Amino acid sequence: MRLLVHSAKQAVVVSDSGEAYLAGDRMARVVIREHPAGISVAVDGNGKIEKIGSNPEIQNLYSHVKFDEIIDASNMCILPGLIDAHTHPIWGGDRVREFEMKLAGATYLQIHEQGGGIFFTVEETRKKTDDELYESLKRRLELMAQSGTTLVECKSGYGLEKDEEMRLLKIIENVKEECPIEISSTYCGAHAIPKNKTAEEATLNIVNDQIPELKQLIDRGILSVENIDAFCEKKVFDTDQSRRILEAGKHIGLRINFHGDELYPTKSAEMGASIGATAISHLEEISNDGISAMAKSNCVAVILPTTAYIMKLKAPPVQHLIKAGVPVALGTDFNPNAYCLSMPMVMNLACTALGMSMPQALNAATINSAASLGRSGTHGSIEVGKYGDLIILNAPRWEHIIYQMGNHHNLIHSVIKKGRVIHRNHQASHIQY
Repeated sequence: MRLLVHSAKQAVVVSDSGEAYLAGDRMARVVIREHPAGISVAVDGNGKIEKIGSNPEIQNLYSHVKFDEIIDASNMCILPGLIDAHTHPIWGGDRVREFEMKLAGATYLQIHEQGGGIFFTVEETRKKTDDELYESLKRRLELMAQSGTTLVECKSGYGLEKDEEMRLLKIIENVKEECPIEISSTYCGAHAIPKNKTAEEATLNIVNDQIPELKQLIDRGILSVENIDAFCEKKVFDTDQSRRILEAGKHIGLRINFHGDELYPTKSAEMGASIGATAISHLEEISNDGISAMAKSNCVAVILPTTAYIMKLKAPPVQHLIKAGVPVALGTDFNPNAYCLSMPMVMNLACTALGMSMPQALNAATINSAASLGRSGTHGSIEVGKYGDLIILNAPRWEHIIYQMGNHHNLIHSVIKKGRVIHRNHQASHIQY
């Protein structure tokens, strides 16, 4: 057996009935296992959860079993590993100067039209060698792991042209071999319109050139890309162009998981629901019809609190989405415009700035984020048969991971991926409450 975690004060299993996602009123509660003698979790040699139970029950079942590692979680909590549903983690340079511009009142599109934003990062990324991009990506993912993330969606998108996009996807693929956390790769060639093309020319290039090249690389086993993204937005790719790009990706077996209704109401949600999108991100400007369409199609809404906060956007209608039955997930949107590697910080912002409750935020950062990546059958909750992706929290109640804003580096005792400790914080200290 690989791992035994014993004597926890709480095991926040999130869900215990095999639910693919949580929606509506069900998002308002998390399933917690407690016992006066403590709770234990056993992970088998394949990295999957074999048993969850009280200390006496587990001790009786496994009295003659030798574990590779045993963790005493006395007075601590066990949580599922956090899942970051939306990131742009591979790029060069930074955009500190643009942060100053935003503070002075410049809008995202104003910066974009002046050659800043995505265009600036594309230029800086192209200057970097493969090794430089590899090392910076690997380090960013290591920092995410230290904040409790065990599965992360990683987009390309700062290449735009075919060769550069494929280069970024190959680097992401190579990092998977050494990365402490699991990656779900996303092709995001439709992140912006290259300066030498119109939107229609860029659309045709993506559909007729880039996606066929991507399919070849997938078929040859060079890439294992899972999702396709497009920035469906005014002055970028309109709704029809985005639809054509996303459907071309779906045709080669990719899940549709894209940016929509962020800066302007574009009916992205209605379009995405009509073509079977797994998830749509942002949604600050979603319409009531879009909410209804997403609810009917079980499309996951990936909410990005950092973006609305940094860009001073209208808050996405999170409670309206939840009340309508749309599964809501969370992501950091880590990118040079929103430099946040921490899902605990995102959960805090989701509660304080967007009006989510703490159970809603935790469910959104675990089981529903897994659903947005098509992984909720194996990730996102502490259930028998799922992967042993766990956080050991050095606090008596799980809510501290949200309540203690920015203090997760002190709270997190261990981060476990498939039953193996990938981060252990020897400095984490239990505070007496």
